[in-house]
Amino acid sequence: MNLNETQLLQAYRKMRQIRAFEDRVHEEFATGEIPGFVHLYAGEEASAVGFCMHLTDEDRIASTHRGHGHCIAKGVEINGMMSEIYGRRNGICAGKGGSMHIADLEKGMMGANGIVGAGPPLICGAGLAAKFQKNGAVAVAFVGDGASNQGTTMESLNLASVWNLPCIFVAENNGYAEATSSTWSVSCENIADRAAAFGMPGVVVDGHDFFAVYEVAGEAIKRAREGGGPSLIECKLNRFYGHFEGDAQKYRLKDEVKNLKQSNDCLKKFADKVLDQGLLNKKHLAEIDELVAEEIDFAVNHAKSSEKPNSADLLTDVYVNYP
Repeated sequence: MNLNETQLLQAYRKMRQIRAFEDRVHEEFATGEIPGFVHLYAGEEASAVGFCMHLTDEDRIASTHRGHGHCIAKGVEINGMMSEIYGRRNGICAGKGGSMHIADLEKGMMGANGIVGAGPPLICGAGLAAKFQKNGAVAVAFVGDGASNQGTTMESLNLASVWNLPCIFVAENNGYAEATSSTWSVSCENIADRAAAFGMPGVVVDGHDFFAVYEVAGEAIKRAREGGGPSLIECKLNRFYGHFEGDAQKYRLKDEVKNLKQSNDCLKKFADKVLDQGLLNKKHLAEIDELVAEEIDFAVNHAKSSEKPNSADLLTDVYVNYP
C-alpha cells in the first residue's frame, strides 16, 4: 500500500488518540461530571482511521451516536471535543450538542447523530452537491448493524445508486444493535451482500485490521471520486465497552470483552505488524503513547476549568441566518 513512515505514525497516533480519549471519558463519566449519555468507540479505531486517512476537509462524513472516533479520525480538535462532552461554552458546538451531536463542518464532519440511520440521507445530499460542483469530493456514512435495517439506509443506498453519487456507506458491524445480536436481527450473514440489490459493490473487511480497511477504503473512495458511484463496505469489528456508559452488558458472554482485547485489538495488531516488518520501532510508538496521554490529560483539565453556558445562550443557535 506504499504507506511511508509519516503515514504509519499518523495512523497509529489517530488510533491511539481515539483509544485514549474513549478510555478517559469512560473513567470521567463514572465521576458524574459528564452530562447526558455517552457511547464509546474503543475497539473500532481501525475503521474510522482506515477510511478518514483517505479524506480531506472537503470530503464529508456522517456519523452515529458512537461518533467520537469518527470525529478524531476526521481531524476535529480534541480539546474542543472534550469541552463539548463536558457541556462547556468553548466546546465544538458551544456545549449544546454533547457527546452524541458533535459536528464540525470546517472539517467535513456533518455530525454525530442520536437517530439510528440518520447519516445515509445526509451523505446523499453531500454527494449530490459534490457531483454538481464537480470538485471531486466524496461523502461517507458510518452506520451500525442496527442502522443497516432502517428504511432510511435502504432508500439512501438506492438513491445513491440511481443518481450515481460519490458516496460510501460503511456498516460497522460490532455484532450488537444495542443489546440485540446482529445474528438475530440481520437477515443475511453479511450486510455487504445487500449491495447487489442496489447495483453497487459490496465488500466485507476485517475491521480489526487497519491495513485491510485502508486498502478497501482507498479503492472505494478512488472509485467514487472518478465517477464510479457508491459502494457498501462492511467492517466486522467489536466494541470494548457497552452500548452506552452504564450498560450492564448482560447480553455478552463471560470474558467476551477480555478475550476480544487479547485477540482482536486493532492497535496491538497494527503495532505487531509494523514492528515485525521493521516499518517502525518501539521508540516511535512509545513516544506517541506518551504524547497522546499528555494531550488527553490537558483536554480533560481544560474542559473542567472552562465556563459553562449561561441562560442567555439558550436563545442563540436556534435559527440559521442566511446572508
